[in-house]
Amino acid sequence: MSNDKWQHDVQRDSERLAEAERGRRGVLGTTVFLGTLSVLFLAPLLGGAYLGRWLDGLNEGYSVRWSVNLIILGLAAGIFNVYLFIRKHW
Repeated sequence: MSNDKWQHDVQRDSERLAEAERGRRGVLGTTVFLGTLSVLFLAPLLGGAYLGRWLDGLNEGYSVRWSVNLIILGLAAGIFNVYLFIRKHW
């Protein structure tokens, strides 16, 4: 094996290793990513629950119509948010 070929192979392997290290996430990066996903999912869900409870409180008698519908809508919005975030940042 010639010296030039050996140097070329070592350079290529070191570039591959450097590229692999840049693409890997650490523990902190993974924690931040999962925390962001949870906020993106829970914010619309809880917002829908609180808004639905408030709207149900405006009506006389017992009703959970708004609460259930807005929780389902918040769930769908949260899933859509998580889908878009993962698609963009993964």
